[in-house]
Order: sequence, then structure tokens, then C-alpha cells
Amino acid sequence: MITGLLTRIPGPPWVLAVVAIVSIQLSSALSVGLIESVGPAGAAWLRLSMGAVLLILLAPPPLRSVRRCDIPVLLALGVAMGLTTVAFLASIERIPLGTAVAIEFLGPLTVAAVRSGSLRALTWPVLALCGVVLLTQPWLGEINLPGVGFALLAGLGWGAYIVWLQMVGDRFTGSGVLSITLPIAAVVAGTMGLPQAVPHLDLQILLLALGLALLAPVAQFILELAALRKMTATAFGSLMALEPAVALVLGLIVLAQMPSPIQAIGIVLVVIAGAAAQRGGRREHPFLETSPLKSFGDHHEGEF
Repeated sequence: MITGLLTRIPGPPWVLAVVAIVSIQLSSALSVGLIESVGPAGAAWLRLSMGAVLLILLAPPPLRSVRRCDIPVLLALGVAMGLTTVAFLASIERIPLGTAVAIEFLGPLTVAAVRSGSLRALTWPVLALCGVVLLTQPWLGEINLPGVGFALLAGLGWGAYIVWLQMVGDRFTGSGVLSITLPIAAVVAGTMGLPQAVPHLDLQILLLALGLALLAPVAQFILELAALRKMTATAFGSLMALEPAVALVLGLIVLAQMPSPIQAIGIVLVVIAGAAAQRGGRREHPFLETSPLKSFGDHHEGEF
């Protein structure tokens, strides 16, 4: 399995998480044209549907391994994936990508804060938040309430996604389980996206959606699952502070947008916070192949 190979790659697990961050932000930046053609929900449905097909081909779903007690978490993870994708694409239709990512980051930042074992551990999420504020400079523009609302909804879904993805990763080996949850996410997105997308479908749009799906959700989810099997939720959530910085860098590379000195300082702050948070973030017991899905009380301190 692809994820099985990734978990055996030597080196720190944060590398996998960083590659996943680049993948999702590049996909988001390149999704703007797709959103203009089929709407945010339509773009989400196409990306998730294509991703589901690709993952089923790469890693068939382990349906025989699914037990009745697994179903609620699998459904919850699929719904979180679908709602997060729709909400985020709806937000970047209305507000800048960097701003949307910064607001969405409040979700994993909350996970990191709640899961921290001491007040000292809260230093890094707070530092990351300061960097996010410098990156987005909210005092320079008017507030688009629908855009901010969608970004907050995406952040809520992102935080829940981190929790449920690690629970699923502890229960199942390989990446085949994502072949179960991605179709659920696609169905959720399709309830809103089908009416937007169907009237505008053509070969060019389908090929664009396929390419974006390779970046996110396929590469993104496989890499994140591999990383979460080796890291605590606190370290993973804090490392997501790199998202606004990566979005800004890709804006420079892809869109020729030069960051201001203040934004450059923000990049430095979030990189420091992410690197510091992942130190000591390797999980003592990555996952148990035969264990049931764990509840919050079943995890060691600093984990779930």
C-alpha cells in the first residue's frame, strides 16, 4: 500500500505533512479557474469524485475489515472532508486565499491548544497565530462576512478532520480506508455541487478536475494519514501553521505576488512555530493494526 511505504520512509514525519501542505495549497490556487466555471460546490464535488475514483483504483477499500463500531467515525470523517472542501472553496471565491487559509487555520490551532499537555505548549500555537495575523493583515481590507463565515466553517471541519483521521489511521492499515471516506465526502459535496457543475461539464473541465484531484485530495490525504500515524495531534495541528506561509509563497511563484516585509516576518514566525511544535511530536505507538477505533480517553497524554 502507498501509505505503508510512506510510513517506513526514514526521517521526521513532519516532512510528509509539509509536502501535503504544498499539495493542498497548490491545488487551491489552481482551483480558482474551476470555481469560476462550475462554482465552489461544483469544484469540490468534481475534485472529491475524481479523487475517490483514483484512490479506489490505487487502494481498494477494505470493506471486509469494517466493523459496526467503525461506521460512525468513517461517516463523520467523510462528512468532514466534504463540508470542509465545499466551505473552503466557497471562502476563496469571496476572500483572498491567504486570508481564507489563516481563518481556516483556527480549526487545527484549536486542536493543538486543546491537546497540549501544558501551558508551555500553548506558546507555539500563540506564536503561529501572531504570524498568521501578520501574514493576512486584516486591518488593510474590508471584511466579507460570507467569506469569513465559510472560512470559519472550513476551520471547524478541518479540526474535526484531524481528530477523526487519526482515529481512522489507528484502526486501519494502508490508505484503502480513504477509498471509503472519499466517496462519502463526494456525496456530501454533490448534494450542493451537482446543480452547479452539471450544466457546465466538458472535457477540459474534467481534465482540470482530475489534475487537481491528484494534488488534493489524493496526495494530500495519503500524506497526512502517513504523518498522523507518527505524530501527535498537537504537533500535526501546530505544523498546519505553515499553511498561510505556503499559500503566500505559492502566490509569489504562481501569481507573481510579492509579500510585504510584514508578511515576510509572519512567514518566519509561523515556520518557527511549526518547527518547534513538531519537536517531540513523534507518537510512541504509531498504530495498532488490530485495535478498535479509539475513543478520546483511550489515548496517551498528548495524543487523543
